[in-house]
Amino acid sequence: MRVTVIGSGYVGLVVGACLADSGNDVICADIDALKVEKLWKGIVPFFEPGLDDIVLRNVEQGRLRFTTDVEKAVRDGGIVFIAVGTPQGDDGSAELRFVDQVATTIGKTLAGGENVLVDGLKVVLTKSTVPVGTSDRIRALIAEHAQLPCAVCSNPEFLKEGDAVNDFLKPDRIVIGTPDSPEGLIAAKVLQDLYAPFNRTHDRVHFMDVRSSELTKYAANALLATKISFMNDLANLAERVGADIEKVRVGIGSDPRIGYQFLFPGTGYGGSCFPKDVKALLHTSEMNGNPLRILAAVDAVNRDQKTILLRKVKAHYGTESLAGRTFAVWGLAFKPRTDDMREAPSIDLIEGLLAAGARVSAHDPQSMENAREFFGDRITYCDLNYACLEGADALIVVTEWSAFRRPDFDLIAATLKSPVIFDGRNLYEPERLAQRGFTYYAIGRGTPLPV
Repeated sequence: MRVTVIGSGYVGLVVGACLADSGNDVICADIDALKVEKLWKGIVPFFEPGLDDIVLRNVEQGRLRFTTDVEKAVRDGGIVFIAVGTPQGDDGSAELRFVDQVATTIGKTLAGGENVLVDGLKVVLTKSTVPVGTSDRIRALIAEHAQLPCAVCSNPEFLKEGDAVNDFLKPDRIVIGTPDSPEGLIAAKVLQDLYAPFNRTHDRVHFMDVRSSELTKYAANALLATKISFMNDLANLAERVGADIEKVRVGIGSDPRIGYQFLFPGTGYGGSCFPKDVKALLHTSEMNGNPLRILAAVDAVNRDQKTILLRKVKAHYGTESLAGRTFAVWGLAFKPRTDDMREAPSIDLIEGLLAAGARVSAHDPQSMENAREFFGDRITYCDLNYACLEGADALIVVTEWSAFRRPDFDLIAATLKSPVIFDGRNLYEPERLAQRGFTYYAIGRGTPLPV
């Protein structure tokens, strides 16, 4: 099939590359000329395991192309994915200006000139995470100009950063919302065929109406964020009552109705999806007169949890001022296997340390370049994690990279000014570190904060 993906960011590039790898003729359009130039060379502008190999292979074999000519890309694809950014607005809502621009471009392109169609129409899909009703909005904008039949569908992405390629190639579900119309019936058959290579073992496609599809994406992320905030809230209680949240986690996770996923306490969720999507869904609920009270608490808990490590540090030293102290920070990305620092807990921590007068030496396996955009020359960047320890008063672990899970504790103790670790991901065992002479603070299992 001839497929166009508008937007070559994280979602658009994964979608385009994986569809090309299954034999489709794919063109990815983006207005960033420098990005397009690099993509032609197989240079992916972000870290995602395995993606660069797929991009380069399909470029070389002619199945994947890149362009800045959005109108031509629309004409050349029978199926058009909209995968542009939907940044958070000042009121928490999802900004749709880029979506609107693309919809208008599609409409004008369908108004004249030759267009590739599939089964007699153009199938347009929103891959971006968009509020309920956005597909209707796109359909109206296209209809202002278009003279060719078009079906506007919803096909939300469920890609985990760090494992996005595997998620696309081996999805646990494929959600597709189609309009209740003759064009919608045709689009459903087209999309069933498009996703057939990823749907062979058993039927993973869930067809539904468009608005239900749009809400499904937000509901999924909101529920996962709820599990995270619940466990973080519970972890703080565990410290107060003398319980170990890791034992509690195993105890409740063994219930198949609950499961172990997203039950790990930490320093709050970050990234490009959960914070933005939670706020966007809250905005939608408020605008429709049905505030989601549980989700409001989820957001509040997460904001508070991002300060937990800083509060533990200040409590340990018994002062609000950290002037004259240096801290080694391991982990800057919001999660392992990505270089994404959007809404990362490390940002809140480091900004708080700097505001309190401390110095910071930091290391991350992938996000050092992005970190420089956030902090500039205000912190020290270390290519090796152990180099951060030189002259540091304590180590703070923020991201659970595999390389941090089994470190040389003797080297850590010998290099730090004093053997103190603040662990935001519960990577280590308190008893073992106590035996080695460490003062160890974790989440929900270490020394509690002062009441």
